[in-house]
Amino acid sequence: MDTLQAIIISIVEGLTEFLPISSTAHMRITENLLGISNEDKFTQVFTVAIQFGAILSVLVLYWKKFFDLKRWEFYVKLIIAVIPALIFGKLFSEKIDLFLESPLFIAVIMLVGGIFFLFVDNLFTSPEIKDENHVNVLTALRIGLFQCLAILLPGLSRSAATIIGGMSLKLTRSAAAEFSFFLAVPTMFAATAYKLYKYYGDNGGFSSNEINMLAIGNVVAFIVALLAIKFFIAFLKKHGFKVWGWYRIIVGLVLLVLIWQGVIK
Repeated sequence: MDTLQAIIISIVEGLTEFLPISSTAHMRITENLLGISNEDKFTQVFTVAIQFGAILSVLVLYWKKFFDLKRWEFYVKLIIAVIPALIFGKLFSEKIDLFLESPLFIAVIMLVGGIFFLFVDNLFTSPEIKDENHVNVLTALRIGLFQCLAILLPGLSRSAATIIGGMSLKLTRSAAAEFSFFLAVPTMFAATAYKLYKYYGDNGGFSSNEINMLAIGNVVAFIVALLAIKFFIAFLKKHGFKVWGWYRIIVGLVLLVLIWQGVIK
């Protein structure tokens, strides 16, 4: 992977991290189209690490909420919500990596998820929780469990799993989206730290070129994600999930055709 390829992948990550269309799936597709092997260990680390760069945009846009140290209950809820992902990620890391290497698996999940999205707005029509302050500890834990679906099913979308999970627990779309963004911070920090630590141990460190690409990738993903979050919140309030459902169905079908034709392997 060269610098230009790293920038392209980072732009894709920044655009898709907070959309319910799976950033992981789009990065895998991009890698394949760019001719980057999905077996390359540094590429696998890179695509996780730059997700943390995108997540940092949450800290900038919501810094007043995130760094209000008087709201200690907020941090407790995030810690409790992230615990299931830490457990599932550790227990099933090898199986998850296998799924990530399968474009067919990702295409099927994209397609099935898209079909579900066509109907999801009609399933949860009576929200009661309008902001994060009214999310209790048990609800936070349940949203954390929904996040595990995205860990076990690459292509589902972490943001989609947690937002829809929140909506099923009586959160409004915007409240569920905000809590999803907040939950992403400790989740992706832990995932990035684990991947970097494991790669460092297995390879004896990072080359200067790898460090440069990680830095560039995180900066690009961060900047692009700043714009994407604002767009997504406004769009979600107005249009819901149906548009994203059609998008996922189209992408899923295109992927299946490309796999069948041997363009993506």
